[in-house]
Amino acid sequence: MLDRRNLPKIDELASHPSLSAYPPKLRTKAARAAVYRLRNDIDAGVESRFTPEVLAAQFALAISGSSLKPAINLSGVILHTGLGRARLATGAANQMADVANAHANVELDLETGRRGDRQTHIRALLQELTGAEDALVVNNAAAGVLLTLTALCSAKEVILSRGQMVEIGGSFRMPDVVAQSGELVEVGCTNKTHLSDYENAITANTAAILRCHPSNFKIVGFSEEPSLESLAALAKKSNLLLIDDQGSGALIGLEQFGLSKQPTLPGSIAGGADIAIASGDKLLGGPQAGIIVGRKDLIAKIKKHPLARCVRIDKLTLAALEATLRLYSEGRELEIPTIRYLSRSSDGVKRMAIDIANAYKPGAVVEQGLTEIGGGSCPGEGIATWRVGLQTNDADALARKLRSANPPIVARIEDGKVWLDPRTLDDNELPDVLAVVSAL
Repeated sequence: MLDRRNLPKIDELASHPSLSAYPPKLRTKAARAAVYRLRNDIDAGVESRFTPEVLAAQFALAISGSSLKPAINLSGVILHTGLGRARLATGAANQMADVANAHANVELDLETGRRGDRQTHIRALLQELTGAEDALVVNNAAAGVLLTLTALCSAKEVILSRGQMVEIGGSFRMPDVVAQSGELVEVGCTNKTHLSDYENAITANTAAILRCHPSNFKIVGFSEEPSLESLAALAKKSNLLLIDDQGSGALIGLEQFGLSKQPTLPGSIAGGADIAIASGDKLLGGPQAGIIVGRKDLIAKIKKHPLARCVRIDKLTLAALEATLRLYSEGRELEIPTIRYLSRSSDGVKRMAIDIANAYKPGAVVEQGLTEIGGGSCPGEGIATWRVGLQTNDADALARKLRSANPPIVARIEDGKVWLDPRTLDDNELPDVLAVVSAL
């Protein structure tokens, strides 16, 4: 076992034959990276099963290529935040590539030759799909919430239930966002908030009631909260705004996939929300974006706020989102990977699981499991699946080997086994997986 006293010398690693195809500067860089990795493993008490030569070659390949690279998701999570959440539909990826590889009429009216509005590419589609009067898209949902509250509720009170004061990934806390733009008024308890709690909190300085999807947790048991419709009625009676941070961006009901009823953007608008906000890269299945839909006069006010320029959507995201929305508009949502994975039959998943298990020579088990939705969507729920458990004496080392493959394969570790869930595996990726697994 290596320790700090017998680490390989950088010049020896850099001159190893496995790195001969690379230029001297890159070989040295790779060797330093390999020694750095070994030193960190030693300090962490991790026994590396890689020889210095293999480590050097691995790092040389990593350094010579892109740091951001395609990966195969067998983690058992459809919307894996570490893997970029939603996988784009082929049509959306192609549209993004076409726009990236050329100039595009992002803000140019081709008919008049005058400056146009980038929102025109998605506005009509979102109006059609959600029933909203108008729409605005920014770079992510957190920005959408901040922009909306700043534009509509600055220096005013915003009422939020204590049961909806969420913290999501990256320590993003809803109360902190509200505090940036207005004055937070907390109502109710963690498990129960009544309509009267909202009503009693309204003052002359109240601007809005904010309804926030709990994202990555669920309160069960002795719990209660007012419906969207009852909040909408209260807001209307009190001349307030109802802002619904819907969360996942679902455009269709998930009950058809065996999941419980979840909030949808059309449901938010139909239920009486003045503004609804959602992510584009969760259950909608598109790129990272913040979707804001609602009343025309309010969207106009949000759009004119100076902050809107700071969080505007870029042309590549705009292209991918337009293509994704068009698939919904044309009734082709099964071409969207997120929807396809949710609707995939268990028989097809089981077939791939058996193929993978047969390829693993040390031995594997195939059993039923649950694919998580991920991305803060449908907390505590999942889709029935078949998964493969790879037998090993060192699950961490095996998972690391899978991640270091080309392309990287991301699995999960449970009960001393490395588990591969093929629900999120496309047919054209199966040969790569079989090749890697058979070589382990």
